[in-house]
Formats: sequence, C-alpha cells, structure tokens
Amino acid sequence: MAPRYITIENVVGSGKSRVKQNLKFKTGNFVWRIKFTTALNPATVNNRNLYVTTMNQTPLLTNIRYDSVNKYIEVEPLEPYEKNESYLLHVTTNVKSKYGQKLPNEITLQFKV
Repeated sequence: MAPRYITIENVVGSGKSRVKQNLKFKTGNFVWRIKFTTALNPATVNNRNLYVTTMNQTPLLTNIRYDSVNKYIEVEPLEPYEKNESYLLHVTTNVKSKYGQKLPNEITLQFKV
C-alpha cells in the first residue's frame, strides 16, 4: 500500500464516505479534484463557492478549474501548503448543477500535509 502524503482529519457534510485519497507524488502543491455526478453551472464554480483556508479561516490563493466533460472541479493552490499545518477545503451549497440544484449541505474537509 502506498504511503499517505496527506492526512484527512475530518469531513463534515454528506460526502464523508466518498472522500478518497489517490496521490502518486508528494508535493506541497497538490490539486484537489472534486467529481460530481451531474453537469454544473460554470458560473457557480469560483473562489467564493470553493476555497481552502487555514484552521483560523485565513484563505489561501487558489486557481479553480471546471472540466465540464468529466464533471469535476480542480482546486489548485497558488502557494504551497505548509508541512504539519491543518487546512480546510470548503465546498459550499452555492455550487449548483446546470439546472440549478444545490448540494444538500456544505462539505468541509479538514486535512494536513
């Protein structure tokens, strides 16, 4: 079994059982990929609706990309994560499907590099 390069410390929201780790390379700049089962409204895929913060809610600079063909969002940090520091990945209910459906609740994933 491959070593874990990130520790998922806690997941709040309905997606807890769907959080999986599949990392091949250890870097401080890994990209989160969030897969959806339906097409999204691209206008709702932005840094206000998906973001990463430190534990004291300081936001990190990120680049958000949406792949409409494969129905996933990538959240790429524009600054490296600090080793042994905990962070929060937030996916708010303002991310909507192509037809206006919202997530049932916000998903917050606490992780440590």
